[in-house]
Amino acid sequence: QVKLVDSGGGLVQAGDSLRLSCTISGDTLDMYTIAWFRQGPGKEREFVAGIRYSNSAQYYSDSVNGRFTISRDNAQNTAWLQMHTLKPEDTADYSCAARGYLIRDIPNVNEYDIWGQGTQVTVSS
Repeated sequence: QVKLVDSGGGLVQAGDSLRLSCTISGDTLDMYTIAWFRQGPGKEREFVAGIRYSNSAQYYSDSVNGRFTISRDNAQNTAWLQMHTLKPEDTADYSCAARGYLIRDIPNVNEYDIWGQGTQVTVSS
C-alpha cells in the first residue's frame, strides 16, 4: 500500500521560514506528481504548489509564488515545501498529495488519489 507521510509543521512568527517534508512508502517517488494543498480555518482546501514527476516542472499558487519552493529528491523518496516570509494568512493544515504519472490539471484537488495525514502550520503576527 502506497502511503505519504508529511511532517515539519509548527508554530512560527511572521517572516520566519519553515520546511515541510513528504515521504512516500510502498513505492518509489519517481513516478508520482506531488503537490501540496492547505486548508485554513473555515476555508476550503486550496492548491499551494506542485511538481511533475516527468520533468520536475513546478507550479505555484499566486499567493505563495516567490515565497515557497517545492522540490523533490527521488533517491530519498521525499519531496519538500520550503516556505519563506511566512504570513499569518499562511496558517493552515498542509497536506501533500500524489498521483502516479500524468496529471492534466496540477492544481485540481480531484486529480490526486494519495494523501498525507497533514501537518499544521501556524504563523503568529
